[in-house]
Amino acid sequence: MKYTYLLINIFSFIVPFLFSFYPKISFYKKWRAYFPAMLISATIFIIWDIYFTKMGVWHFNPDYVLGIYFFNLPLEEVLFFLCIPYACVFTYHCLSIYPKIKLSASLENGITVLIILFLVLTAIFNLSRIYTSVTFISLSVLLITTKYFLQREWLGKFYIVYLVLLLPFLIVNGLLTGTGLPEPVVIYNNLENLGLRIFTIPFEDVFYGMCLILLNVLLYEWFETQPATK
Repeated sequence: MKYTYLLINIFSFIVPFLFSFYPKISFYKKWRAYFPAMLISATIFIIWDIYFTKMGVWHFNPDYVLGIYFFNLPLEEVLFFLCIPYACVFTYHCLSIYPKIKLSASLENGITVLIILFLVLTAIFNLSRIYTSVTFISLSVLLITTKYFLQREWLGKFYIVYLVLLLPFLIVNGLLTGTGLPEPVVIYNNLENLGLRIFTIPFEDVFYGMCLILLNVLLYEWFETQPATK
């Protein structure tokens, strides 16, 4: 039981890590860009996580963790922000090998506008629910920055990749929120979210996950364009 969360992290990470050395993928050659991106993103989300845990937005079931804590976070929660982004950016890299995997500019524009409007309006009407409001505002700001200020052209590809990632997302997050387990690993305070669930997964987690992966991809793509230092 104590190894549950740790094993979820390990199994999420190990297959993408091993396939990173497969010649046709060679994701290990992208580590120069990936690891700085991941460390920056992980730092931001770990600080966010520490604050939300302190505020009681969620807490962690001691039966499923080793009992090693970083501030108020179990070690496994810190590892989550290292293991899960690796698997997701690895998937993004794999699908990037196929340049035809993208959306038309008009479709991508429409999807982006709709997502931003949905996020902003939902956040405005749920300002008292901190998980909902902070997550939706954060993702909307990140999307606006990526699309309109930085004018990145890969958002259409990102949407396709995230759609592909939703299946493993449902499996991993389902386990963490109690699917197939006697009790959840991560326990949410429903006063701070909409109370809507996808099976056992809070609805907000879909957008929290999108925010996490989009930030990783944005930073990864930026570091990828920077010249290597000798």
